[in-house]
This record gives sequence, structure tokens and C-alpha cells, in this order.
Amino acid sequence: MHDPTRHHSRRREPPSHHRRAWCCSFTVPPHSPENPSAFPVQNPKKNQSLLKPEIPIKSSSNSLSSSSFPNSPQNTSYRPGIVTRIDPRRILSPGRVSPIDPPDPVEMPKPVTTPVECEQESSVRDDCSLGIFDVRLNLKGKNGSGLVLELSSEVLSKNSCVFADLIAEYRKNSRGLCRIEVPDVENLGVFRDTIELMFEEDIARKLIKVGAYRAIDVLEVSAGIKFNRSVLSCLKYLEAVPWTEEEEEKLRNLFDKMKFDHETARDISARLYAQDMTDSQQTLSKQLVWSVTTCVDANSRNELKSLVKGLLCKSSVYEKDCPDLNKVDIFAICLSCINSLVSLLEEATTTSPSVKLAKKEDRPLIDRISKQVDNIIWLLEILLDHQMAEDLVDIWTKQGELLAMHKCASPLVRYELSRVTAMLFIAMGTGKMHCRSEARSGLLQTWFRPMLLDFGWLQRCKKGLDMKALEEAMGQALLTLPLKEQYVLFMDWFKCFSKHGTECPNLSKSFQIWWRRSFLRGSETHASESR
Repeated sequence: MHDPTRHHSRRREPPSHHRRAWCCSFTVPPHSPENPSAFPVQNPKKNQSLLKPEIPIKSSSNSLSSSSFPNSPQNTSYRPGIVTRIDPRRILSPGRVSPIDPPDPVEMPKPVTTPVECEQESSVRDDCSLGIFDVRLNLKGKNGSGLVLELSSEVLSKNSCVFADLIAEYRKNSRGLCRIEVPDVENLGVFRDTIELMFEEDIARKLIKVGAYRAIDVLEVSAGIKFNRSVLSCLKYLEAVPWTEEEEEKLRNLFDKMKFDHETARDISARLYAQDMTDSQQTLSKQLVWSVTTCVDANSRNELKSLVKGLLCKSSVYEKDCPDLNKVDIFAICLSCINSLVSLLEEATTTSPSVKLAKKEDRPLIDRISKQVDNIIWLLEILLDHQMAEDLVDIWTKQGELLAMHKCASPLVRYELSRVTAMLFIAMGTGKMHCRSEARSGLLQTWFRPMLLDFGWLQRCKKGLDMKALEEAMGQALLTLPLKEQYVLFMDWFKCFSKHGTECPNLSKSFQIWWRRSFLRGSETHASESR
């Protein structure tokens, strides 16, 4: 019979062995890649770093101000946790234990791991010949992150005058581990990269891998800690490579803050700043404009027009704090183009075969006329951008020779003159050019009727001209004249439009406004215009 007391007297026997805890107990670390004692001893490769986390260091007596270590404005993040000793140049996630064996086992002292809550921590070492790590460099980022580097005082003192002085001062008062704190570091990653360069024989090769932008950051930190070997390598590398606009601006800001005495720095400054220029900007602008107007190849001329106009434009990024254009120089070039246009019109309207033969050139006459007209329009656009185009209205109004030749020239030739007139009308009608009443009246009295004759040709050969904008601007320009002068010009338009129809501009809307203003009074005028 089953005895129930037996059931109560039986107890669960304890297991014969206990499973070893990995992450919960740090008294006896297990054999793993994080425990180098499990591997055979070999000499590590030269110039490799050893990363070792440590407990975060509080503020110590030896600390450096943030002004001694300027850095780039990039930030690195960190994660708190427990980190153990790991292979050279290999960082595991906090608290992670990797079961993967390292490819190259190295000799390390037996670690003593301690559970800590810390910022991202690591140590740097070049080879086993340096011995123990006798300097702990505690970097404090501006964003609250931190980085701890355990280093050799011999390497630090050899490469940095700043650290050499701090270590020597520390050794006077105490022995053992030297603690140095650097507060307000702007970029922990750049600072670490700069320290690692102390263990590199060929710094230039490392800079080639990271590029010019990162090299500027490294140069800034190296100059702050007086790491002269790195400063020289950075300067030589930056002088030899091209820069983007962002890199150029970054380098210029650095050179404004710091002074570098090396000859290579002077070569970089020569690329950043214009020194001992023989020609002023105004003189150079005149030369560029003149070269464009005399350019022979049409494709090259059009490309250079866009380039120079973009450089001289007031809204251009290249025109910051620069003096304005020399008005006299630009108008001198305008007059030269107009005089060339007069000579070409004389050649086009002459009846003497001997004159035509004497002036014969490879390029057709109409192409040469069109080139000069294009030059005048291009100069007008530059003058409008700088608000200096009003005097060109007076110059064009006084071209009696061109007006006389317009009457006897063929439509294919004379309509080129009306292209210039059209651009002046558009500038006045849209308010881009503010002329005196006499100047507006003179231009319209002189060139309005020729425009009526050439409007049909302008419609067929627009060459980039906005005909709707031209019609609207002509009407608006007419309405700026006294009513009596408007009457004469509007009647000329009415007669031309009644004969030629769409070959003339449609100024019906402006004509109605003139009519109401002339013959209706008071409230009637206001009511009519509001309809």
C-alpha cells in the first residue's frame, strides 16, 4: 500500500553543477572573445589601437578649457550601458557578449570588468611596447555625451605640446594614473580621430580616406592641441586637393580664427584670398563685358553672356559687398555697339557696289547687324539690374541717323532696330525704368511709328521677345504722357490698326482708357474705368 508520508519526505535534489552566469556575475568572467586569457599569446600588429572602456571620470584638477580644442559642429551620439574589453578597433554594443572568435588573437592583460553606467568609452593604444595606459583623457561633449580615452603619456607628450605640459605638471604633484578632462568638446568623433593619428606613421594616407571636409575638422583640433605633425599633414593635403564651395567656406572660417605659419598655409591663403590684384573688380568687369560684345563665335558669345550677366547680377552670390558697376565704362561700350550698328546700316542702305565690295566680310551683313542689336539688349538688361538704364533712353532717342536709315532699309534689316525699341518700351511700361517725362515723350515721339511698321516682323521673328508683354507695355507707356500727346500717338495707332489689323499692336484697352480720361469727367470717369 502506498505510504503518503513518503511523498512528503521526498525532496528535489540540487543539480550536480551550476551554470556559469555571463552577464549577471562579473567575478569570474567566462572564456570568450572578450576574455583574452583564453587565447594564445601573440604580438599585436604595429600601430593598431586598443579600445578599452572605463568608468566615467569626474572633473579632475587637470582639465582643459574648451577654447583650447575647437571642433567641427558635428555631434556623435552615445548609449549608456555595460561595456567590456574588446579586440583592437572593434566596438560592441553596450552589454553585448560576442561568441565569435577574433581572427587575430592579441596579448592583453587580464581584464577586470565592472558593471558601470557610462557614456561611450574607449581607449587608444598603438602597440604593446607602450606598456600600461597611464593617462586617462575624459572628453565631455557639449550635448552631454562623453568619451574616455586611456592613452600612453609617452605618445601624448611626444605629439602634443599641450598634453606634454599638462602631464608634466600633473607628475609634479602626484603619481599613478594621470587624469585629464576636456570639457565642451564640440565633436567627440573628430577629437578621437585626431588622437588616433598620433599612432599613425603616414597621416596623409588616412586623410585621403576621410576627404577634405573631415581633414579641415582634424586640422582644427590638431591646431588646438598643438599636434604639429598632424597640422602639417592636413595643410599639405588640403593644399593639394580641390574644394567644394562648402569646404572652401569652412576652411576660410578656420583661417579667420587661427593663424598658421607654415609655408603651405600661405599657399592655401593665396587660394582663399585675392592678394595684390593688379586690376580692380570694376576694371575687370569692363574687360569681360567688352570681350563678350566683341566675341566672334555665336555659341561662345551666348554662353559667355549668361556667365558674365550672372556674375554681375546684383542678386548673384558673387556680388556680396562688392562695389557697383562703373556706369561710364558700360555706357562707353553701349555707344561703341551703337556706332557699329550705324556703320552696318549704312552698308545695308548704300547703293554703291564699290562700297559693299570694300566692306565685304565672311559673315552675312544681317548676322552682324543682329549681333550688335543683341549686344545692346544684353547691356540694357545689365543696366536695368543695376538701375542705371535711364540714360540709354536719351541715347537711343537721339539716334537720328538710325531713324533716317530705318525709312529706306529693307524690313528684314530695319526690324532689328525695333527690337531695341521694344525692350525700352517694355522696361518703361512695366516700371523697371523710371524716366523723366521729357525722356519718355522723346522716345515715343521718335520710335513709336517705326514700331507700328515693324510689329508684324517682330511677330514672325520674335527672337525671345514677349509680344503680349510688348503690347501691354506700349499702351501703359503711352498713358504716362500728357493727354494731348497721347491723342496724337493714339490716332496714329488707330489709323495703322484699321489698315493692317493684326500686323499692328492691339492697344484697344489703353485707347479706351485714354478716351474716358479725355472726354468723361469726375465720377463718370471713375465708374467707366472700374467696369
